[in-house]
Amino acid sequence: MNRVEELIQQLCPKGVEWKKLGEITRILRGRRLTKSELLDKGDFPVFHGGIEPLGYYNSYNRECDTVMIINVGASAGTIGYSEKNFWSSDGCFCIEQIEQIKSKFLYYFLIGKESFLASKVRKAGIPTLDSLVIENILVPIPPLPIQQEIVRILDTFTELNTNLQTELEARKKQYAYYRDCLLNFEGVKGVEWKKLGEVCNIYDGVHQTPKYQESGIPFISVENINNIYGSKKYISQEAFDAFKIKPQIGDLFLTRIGVIGVCGIFNRQEDIAYYVSLALLRPDKEKIITAYLKYIIESNIGKKELRKYTLINAVPIKINKSDIAKIEIPIPPLSEQRRIVSILDQFETLVNDLSIGLPAELEARRKQYEYYRDKLLTFDRV
Repeated sequence: MNRVEELIQQLCPKGVEWKKLGEITRILRGRRLTKSELLDKGDFPVFHGGIEPLGYYNSYNRECDTVMIINVGASAGTIGYSEKNFWSSDGCFCIEQIEQIKSKFLYYFLIGKESFLASKVRKAGIPTLDSLVIENILVPIPPLPIQQEIVRILDTFTELNTNLQTELEARKKQYAYYRDCLLNFEGVKGVEWKKLGEVCNIYDGVHQTPKYQESGIPFISVENINNIYGSKKYISQEAFDAFKIKPQIGDLFLTRIGVIGVCGIFNRQEDIAYYVSLALLRPDKEKIITAYLKYIIESNIGKKELRKYTLINAVPIKINKSDIAKIEIPIPPLSEQRRIVSILDQFETLVNDLSIGLPAELEARRKQYEYYRDKLLTFDRV
C-alpha cells in the first residue's frame, strides 16, 4: 500500500466529497492591457491567449500559486499554473484560491480535463471558452494531507520529464551543429555550387482551396509537412486527375508560405494532392540525392539562402516558386552525398525517432505520468 492509499484509509475510507467548481470558488476574469502598456522585460508576466507570457508589466493582479485557464484563441481550454505573481488579461481565467483545495492539486486535476474543455470551446469567430463550462466541472475534495502528497508525487514526475526534455533539446542542438559542420563546403575543392533550378524541377500545388469530402485522395498543406501521410482532408479522384504534376517517390515537399523551408520526403507509392503552400522538388537523380537535398535545405546554408528570397513583408510571409530555383547549394559527388546522408540519418533517428532513444523514453515517461496522474486523482464519492 502506497502513502496515498494509507492516507485515504486513515482519513476518508468511504470516499471524498465532489463539488462543482463554481460552488466552492470563483472564476476570475482578468483585464486586458494595451500594446503600449506591455513591456519587453519586467517583474510580472502577462498572460492572455496562451500559457507563454504575452509580455510583461510593472504590476500584477493575480498572486502566485494560481491556476489559470486560457479562454480565447487557439489555446482555449489549456490549463496553466504560475509560481509567481502575474497579470491576467481577459483571455485568461483564473481560479480564486480557497482553503479547502490546494491550487497545485486543482491544477493537476484540471490538466486531465483539457480535452473536455477543448471540446466545449465555441469555434465561431474567435475560439472562446465560457466560464460556465468551468464552473460546472466536478472536482474531488480529499483532505489536505492527501492533496499535498499527490502534489509531491506529481511534482517529482514533472521534474523528471522536464529534465529529460531539456536533455533532448540539447541533443537536437548538438545534432544541428554537427549537421551544419558536416555540410560546410566553403572553400572545399571539387564541390560545385549550383542553383536548385539546375539540379531539380520545381512545382507548386493547386492555388484554389479544393472542395473537401469524407474520403478520397488525401490533401496536404504546410500543416502536414511533418506527417505527409496523416492528412484528414480528402478530395475527389476527378479533382486529383486535374493535377498536372503528381508526387513521385523521391520527390521533396518544401514549405513556402507561412512556415518557410521545412522539408518532407515523399517515399510511398500512393496518391497525394498538395496545396500551393508547398513546393514540390523533383531532384535530378544523377546530380543530387533527395535526402541530401533535404538536409542541405534545412541546414544553416539552406536557411541563409531561403532568407535572401523570402518576402518577409508579405502576409503571410512566403517565397515565390521562381525564387526557390535561385537558391544556391553545394553539390559534392554522389558518393559523398550518400556518406553524409548515412551519418545524418543515424543522428536524426536518435534525436527524433519515437521508437528509440530519448524520444521513446520521453514518450514512455509521459504515458506513465498520465496513467499515475489519473490513478492518483480518482476518488470514490461519498
